[in-house]
Formats: sequence, C-alpha cells, structure tokens
Amino acid sequence: MKYPLIRTALAAAVLSSLNPPALADTSVETRLLAMEARLNALEAENRQLKGQLKATEQKVAAAVPPGDAHAMPDGSARWAENTRFGGYGELHYNNLDGAGGASDKNEFDLHRFVLFFGHTFNERTRFFSELEVEHSFFNKDSGKGEIELEQAYVEFDLNADHRARAGLFLIPVGLINETHEPPTFYGVERNPVEKDIIPATWWAGGAALSGQLGAGFGYDLAVHEGLATTAAKSYKPRDGRQKTSEARADNLAYTARLKWTGLPGVELGGTIQHQSDITQGLDASAGSANLYEVHGVLNKGPFGLRALYAQWDLDGSGPAAIGADKQLGWYVEPSFKLSSQWGVFARYNEWDNQAGAAVRSKKKQIDAGVNFWPHPDVVFKADFQKQDNDNGKNQNGFNLGVGYQF
Repeated sequence: MKYPLIRTALAAAVLSSLNPPALADTSVETRLLAMEARLNALEAENRQLKGQLKATEQKVAAAVPPGDAHAMPDGSARWAENTRFGGYGELHYNNLDGAGGASDKNEFDLHRFVLFFGHTFNERTRFFSELEVEHSFFNKDSGKGEIELEQAYVEFDLNADHRARAGLFLIPVGLINETHEPPTFYGVERNPVEKDIIPATWWAGGAALSGQLGAGFGYDLAVHEGLATTAAKSYKPRDGRQKTSEARADNLAYTARLKWTGLPGVELGGTIQHQSDITQGLDASAGSANLYEVHGVLNKGPFGLRALYAQWDLDGSGPAAIGADKQLGWYVEPSFKLSSQWGVFARYNEWDNQAGAAVRSKKKQIDAGVNFWPHPDVVFKADFQKQDNDNGKNQNGFNLGVGYQF
C-alpha cells in the first residue's frame, strides 16, 4: 500500500473490534507490525499471481490466429457460438391419373431432407453448406434416391456492400433456385417452368461476387462449371447438370444477375447466362448457349403476385434438328392471404423444351390450392393440377404435402 499509517490504523481498529482483551496482554505495536508483515506477504503473492495470469493470456493470444474466436480465456466467444445448423424437409402425397400414355402416380415420397451447417470465422469470413437426402434413402443398385451436397462455400466481405464467395453454390437465377424451402412458396411441387427450363435446383462449383449498388439495386456475377447435355439427353438443361461431381471444366459458364427491391414488397430481377459449350465438347453438332430470365414479385397487403419468363438459345445443328435450339417457359401466380395462417393461390404454367421445332411439344399446367401455416416455419399444402399437353400425355389429380424449415 502507498499509505502505511492509514493501513496501520485500520489494522488496529480491526484488532480492537475482534479481540479487545488480547490487547491488554500483548504489545499493540508488536501485534500491528506482525499484521502489516502478513499483509505485505499477501500483497506480494497477489502481484505474483497477476503476473502469471497475464503471461498465460499472452501465450494463448500468440497461439490463436488473429480474428479467431476459439477458446479465448475470458470465455466470451466459443466455437459453438460461431457454428450454427438448420434445415428443411417435405413429405408429398401425389394422386394423379395418367392419360394419353402418361402413367398414373399414386405415392408417398419423403422428397427432401436437408441439413444446413455454417460457421462464422470472424466478422468478415463465413462458411455455409447444405446436405440433402432425396426420396428417403439412396440405393446405388436401383438408382433410387440421392445424397447430394448442394452448397459448400466460403464467403468473404470485401466491404460493407460487396462480398466474394468460392466453392459450391446455387446459381443466382429465377425465384426458387436460391429460396426453395417449403414454407416460402405455394404448391406442393415446385413449378415445372423453373424445374424443366432453368433448371432448379441448380448448383455449381466456381467463384462469385455479389453486393448492393444503391437505390435498391443488387447484383451477382459468377463464373462456374457449365452444363454437359447432349443429343442423347435431348439437349435438356436439367439433364446436363454436373452437380460438381468430377465436373468437366473445359468450357465454363458465366452468370450475371441484376435485382431491384427499391419498394417494400416488390422485386424485379433478371439473369443472363452464357455457356461456352453446353455439351462440354461431347457433341460436335452443338456448342454455346445463352439463358435469359426475368421475373417480378409483388406483395401488397394480403395480395401476392409472381411472374417469370425464361428462355434458352442453343447453337448448333444438333439442337436445331430436334427443336431444342429454343427452349422456353413462363408462369404467372396470383395468391391471397386469407389470414396470417391461410393462403390460396392459382398458377398457370406453360413450357416447351422443343420450341424451335414445327412440332406440337408445348406443355401447359394449371395449379390451384391452399397453404396452411400453423407456424411461420411449418406448412401444410393441398392443390389440384390439370395438364393440357400437346402430346396428349397428361397427369391430372391432387397433391398433398407438409414441409418445415428451421
């Protein structure tokens, strides 16, 4: 202490209050000197312990990389606090009658079970992944079911408005390719236009930039693996997804999207994609391809409206010979929220994977149904579908589903 007289007086006061009879038999000065010596010893021990603690903290700080929040001595940031998980899933029941050569469909299917895993390394760097099991299980002998890694990327903030990512990510196109959790859309099944034309769900390995430009505008730029479809697959984009499984990368693809959300409840967006060679050199009669997509979303009070148009243009004599040089589709979907838990919708879909040929290949489907949300992240769905395809192969009936996200 800096004030020995004050400390001595304090010690005397303590002694007199605790054991006054002893002062009559023992010299007060002797007792005070003994206590002061003891306090000095305790103070020296305290300084030693503080020095050891500081040395330990310095060693831990040197061992942990800058920005790493793992196992800091004060316990304020732990690995578990920076790691998160979630998921979504959906069970479907389809009861459809086939006509004109189309098969009946009467089945239950646990269509998807998905788990998300993410980790924040520091305030600028994070990781995100999505692991999916389709149709309940995978059997390599029968080809039934799938186990897929649909996302696995690292994202880094360049600044407050712009980000870079690398790894396996969802292509920035359309309305449901990036946001397809069951509670977020109407209808048991995903709409056939985005499924067969875009084709959702579509992911690829590569690198991307994204960010905000101000005034409600956002952008995405990506370079990634291309499709690998051929004449044997009728040049369908959906059948050309490589899914980043030893994907051919001789001919890359390039995607650019611009989106505007400058008004509450409004989204306007468009995507352009260029495929260097949509067959990855596997088909000399085909070559490059371009995808164009535009969409709009309006949510005003209980009323909602979605609309989307997408079109592929494929080069080469191979696609032109079967009309696959042009593939296009569109849909419009009005909806109405009866309450916070109930909503109804209708959707008209029209698409054609052989729109470039003088053949009747157009497909049309009308959907109408209801969604019930007992909780914002849980949904029960029911809808009817009616098809009117040019080839006469139609599946008409109803679908039931339950889905969740967390």
